[in-house]
Amino acid sequence: MARKPNKPRNTPCSPCGGTGEVSRTVHVGRKRRSVGQQTGICLNRLGAGEIPATD
Repeated sequence: MARKPNKPRNTPCSPCGGTGEVSRTVHVGRKRRSVGQQTGICLNRLGAGEIPATD
């Protein structure tokens, strides 16, 4: 009996590390001081956090 081929594995997205969220520094004022970080979804895979093996 022939073996089934293995399914290709998904790899974690590099900007978000597989979490689906990325942090950006928030700057305010004329001197552009950094005051904190704001999180948002990863735009590489729209929050999925994984890159399909076919890419």
